Amino acid sequence: MKKQIVLMLALVFTAAVSFAQEAVKQSPRLLLGEEVPSFTAETTKGVLNFPADYGSKWKILFSHPADFTPVCSSEILELATDQKVFDKLGVKLAVVSTDPLDKHYSWKKSLESIHYQGQDPVSINFPLIDDQNKSIAYAYGMIHSNDMTSRDVRGVFIIDPDDKLAAMFYYPNYVGRNMDEIIRTVQALQTARENTVLTPANWKPGERVLLPYIESYDEIRSESPDIDPGLYPLTWYMIYKNLDMK
Repeated sequence: MKKQIVLMLALVFTAAVSFAQEAVKQSPRLLLGEEVPSFTAETTKGVLNFPADYGSKWKILFSHPADFTPVCSSEILELATDQKVFDKLGVKLAVVSTDPLDKHYSWKKSLESIHYQGQDPVSINFPLIDDQNKSIAYAYGMIHSNDMTSRDVRGVFIIDPDDKLAAMFYYPNYVGRNMDEIIRTVQALQTARENTVLTPANWKPGERVLLPYIESYDEIRSESPDIDPGLYPLTWYMIYKNLDMK
């Protein structure tokens, strides 16, 4: 009888693991242009309904596998240092970690006491979200392997004012994220959206942008007899433009 019970439990456990692994395999992946999953969660700033509570703003959701990890701690401090930059860009920030809320409070308190890179301690004004059940991680497709660990929960999701995914990055747990590049990406996305243009490689604010794809430079000539003096055709499929010129 005992052997039968043990055998039944083993079968149940095997089936559960198999089902969970299959669920991970079938976990949906977010695609650019899709509306991001909404969720309600406890945070260090109270209950958050994401992304609804942030309205028609640009939003960035940063994810972390655990609190008190060295690389993630450096990223949180960099993010806190750049809060005014994101505020100026009209971007709302949120950070999700798969640890519980009480640990988030301890991590936040510790981080706010650190003299990071010789600077005065900074306040963390964005919420740290409790995702100990990994429901947000699953919804956003952050679990990348069948071992069901949270080691790959290191994504950056840039979300436009329509709550659609505009860009995303994933980083391994041994490489820190570059906040300057994330800020540059937001600036490029906003510039492209507001001006119906493209931004070339290594673009920075104030530099020339590119016109959307056309069949030939003659296409512009046929549509407008007065060619914009701010256009700089490198070749027919690469036409640069100064944004300060109409």
